[in-house]
Amino acid sequence: MRSDTQSPPIVVGIDPAPEKHLALAWAADEARRRRLPLRLVYALGEPPADSWPGRGFPSRERWRDEAQASGNALLTNALAFVERRCPGTVTSALLTEGHPARSLAEQSRHAALVVVGSRHLGTARERFSSAAVSLPLSARSACPVVVLGEAEHTTQDPAHLVIGVDGSPDSRAALDLAFEEAELRGANLRALYVWHTPLLGALDEHAALQECRRVLAETAAGRSEAHPGVELHHEVVKGHPVQELCRASAHALGLVVGTRGRGGFRGMLLGSVSQGVLHHAHCPVLLVPRP
Repeated sequence: MRSDTQSPPIVVGIDPAPEKHLALAWAADEARRRRLPLRLVYALGEPPADSWPGRGFPSRERWRDEAQASGNALLTNALAFVERRCPGTVTSALLTEGHPARSLAEQSRHAALVVVGSRHLGTARERFSSAAVSLPLSARSACPVVVLGEAEHTTQDPAHLVIGVDGSPDSRAALDLAFEEAELRGANLRALYVWHTPLLGALDEHAALQECRRVLAETAAGRSEAHPGVELHHEVVKGHPVQELCRASAHALGLVVGTRGRGGFRGMLLGSVSQGVLHHAHCPVLLVPRP
């Protein structure tokens, strides 16, 4: 099966330590399902600040030569992996300079999806480690980002994806992608609106929950008709959004959320819920930016 080379590709970041090829396998399978080309990207990163002769460190030129050789070898191995897993998929490889998050964000401008692995560094290390990719990429990507800390799995039959809905433009865009992904997999879709009790309590909890159900139904309206093969389940639950979505993710093929939602503030590039599920979900996380 050949992909349409004129279509936007699925871009996957190649990890320098790809023991399980987790992100690459997911991206290759997705390219096959969507009949899209696959682009493998390896970013060299930045040379060490003290990379100059005289203190036991290689020169910048030598560092670059060695990094390029290593990167080309990784890409060659990754191309062979894709050919074995998904024969016939149109695949290309790209070696770039600079930080991986910046390189992948640039690629996202012309991509259908960007896929990366996650090492579950934890929030602080993810923010400040030079090796961190998923958080800065998710905040700046022009297309949906898929972050794989764990393999795609399901513990329930029929299989399903979980989508977090709050009525915001971000969650509406996320719901569109969730329907697409569920249809591609022949899976059901579980749409969750998580109501977080205010600190001072709700004046009328029953009315608040009814409003949540109304927003959830309104957001999903019309989308089921466009995807008749996807069985949609609505559910309003009480609790903390990150905790409830991550709890639901334990039984899901994937968890889909918008990058900001109603809780986002102007200037905040990635919302607290999307950051939270990025670090604690038990399945692949699909982060969808506002159109």
